[in-house]
Amino acid sequence: MDFDFLQPVDDSVLAHTLLMPEQVLGRSLRIHTQKNGFPELEDVKIAIIGIEETRNSFYDFHDTFDLDAFRLEFYGLYPGDWDVTIADLGTITNGASVEDTYFAVQQLVDFTYKNSIIPFFIGGSQDVTLPMYRAYSNLDSYINITSVDNRFDFGEPGQLISSKSYMSKIIMEAPNRLFNFCNLGYQTFYNAQEELDLLDRLFFESYRLGNLVSDISKVEPVLRDTDLLSIDLKSMKSSETGSKSTYPNGFDALQMCAIARYAGLSDRISSLGVFEIPNKPLSHALVAQLVWYFTEGVRFRVNEYPFSVKSDCDCYHVPMENENLTFYKSNISGRWWVEVPRVSKASNKKDENTLLPCTHQDYLDACNQITPERWWKSFRRSLI
Repeated sequence: MDFDFLQPVDDSVLAHTLLMPEQVLGRSLRIHTQKNGFPELEDVKIAIIGIEETRNSFYDFHDTFDLDAFRLEFYGLYPGDWDVTIADLGTITNGASVEDTYFAVQQLVDFTYKNSIIPFFIGGSQDVTLPMYRAYSNLDSYINITSVDNRFDFGEPGQLISSKSYMSKIIMEAPNRLFNFCNLGYQTFYNAQEELDLLDRLFFESYRLGNLVSDISKVEPVLRDTDLLSIDLKSMKSSETGSKSTYPNGFDALQMCAIARYAGLSDRISSLGVFEIPNKPLSHALVAQLVWYFTEGVRFRVNEYPFSVKSDCDCYHVPMENENLTFYKSNISGRWWVEVPRVSKASNKKDENTLLPCTHQDYLDACNQITPERWWKSFRRSLI
């Protein structure tokens, strides 16, 4: 693959890295440099990729995120007890048009997916999620997208579907490979009721900010079932990122780092990005720590997805009024799954069941004859 669209890491960053202690991450990363060229990718698990593209953003960008400052923060962190090889592939420079940049992102996600490398995009605006999704369009299976955002990004005020909304294009593009979309951390006053109604009609999922900050572990089953994760840092309090924006409510740094770690633990996530980042020293350090926590999560993956969990688990059958539910609890990680029947649209007959990540509380609710909402929505999506 031709990587000409990737700009090497600046020599000034490399010079600063040489002054750092030998134990820090920057001394062990495989880095795309002007002198040595593109790094060897054999055994690489995570690839950091900077991105500058903001031309299709709904928001005005007055100060581009300083990727060199982020790199200095990340390179200076000490690794955990890891056997995860990380590469820094440099920065995707803006193409002549936005579509040129999108094409570069799509090609890169396609390449990394085929080589079992997780691309971690840093910077730019959240519409870059669209070309990331397009890279999955040639797959035979459907994918799940999770967005950490205070808005749904379906459209402008007064327009439920907008050309400026990346999620609108994902839903409407053909071939459509989207099975589920989930929003984590939306704030009701930033979203039209029509958007909430649209989510309900499509049986997509959404979690209000207040329901997550009281127990951030609720995001874990969602992320365990996610292929593509898109994080908008406007979902955080302005005070947590050093931003001058007026977002008094949102996730704090600890909660966002927990989300990043849960994402790393997910056996399924194969691409992710952090977008809409304020160009402030606090944000440079925060994003560096998000990459660190994601890497730590990857270190502790146990590869239970999708059906291998059945080989070492306890099985529980729960009789329900309309559908008997079967739950599985892993003896390796203690995590829970529930079987969801799939109905063939051609024959209207049930196909082989699939496993949906869930919580212990979902099992307890089922024992009390309360159908888990995630199970219900997943079942209904298979009928659309």
